[in-house]
Amino acid sequence: MFYVKRAHEHFHSQNEWLSSYWHFSFDHYHDPRNMNWGALRVFNDDVIQPASGFPMHSHRDMEIVTYVLDGKLAHEDSLGNKGIIHAGEVQVMSAGTEIIHSEHNASKKKELHLVQMWVIPRIRGLPPSWGQKKFSEKNRVNKLLCAVSNGSVQGSLEINQDAYFFISSLKAKKSVSHAVQKKRKLFLFIIKGKVSVQGNSGQLEVLEKQDTARGENESEVTFTALEDCEFFLWDCMDA
Repeated sequence: MFYVKRAHEHFHSQNEWLSSYWHFSFDHYHDPRNMNWGALRVFNDDVIQPASGFPMHSHRDMEIVTYVLDGKLAHEDSLGNKGIIHAGEVQVMSAGTEIIHSEHNASKKKELHLVQMWVIPRIRGLPPSWGQKKFSEKNRVNKLLCAVSNGSVQGSLEINQDAYFFISSLKAKKSVSHAVQKKRKLFLFIIKGKVSVQGNSGQLEVLEKQDTARGENESEVTFTALEDCEFFLWDCMDA
């Protein structure tokens, strides 16, 4: 079964420097019916204006995954990490007992577009950690590239949860399938293009840019590009 939410249906927050679409209850958007999907707790689609961003602030007991779609993100944290995350790169932070960090648009001229996702940790109170990696575009063409996992997938960044984050670039008319274990949740986000999604239940959905679909009780899902497309897929434990 899939529950589809179209791009215009997501909660939108706007101020002078940040445009954000919040897919789950967050900050001043509170919806007790939309707190999470399995272990996935936050999914924010942000556009940050030049030379703007979030000053130093803290997090505890949350696995934070950031993917830069366009632009450059400047990161600094209390572990001593400092640098730039470019388009196509993934950052993970296990906040654990506490991590303090800042995030800013590194450009004074160009907007920064990123997606930040929070995952509820499997174990609380662990030491904080940080990681960053660039994944080659060719490694996600017509396949599901596992960029983040629980450590079981070679080459992926590791988080403290039984959850997998996939990125895919499908060429028109190409398909890719994903097997799903019992009692797991799927969350799909379309970056660009148009894709059909069909599970073994027979339900077929067509999704476009910034649409999302939440899946459950499926053992296999097939994605077919109706035009060149890119998308994210989360496969995570049911909370």
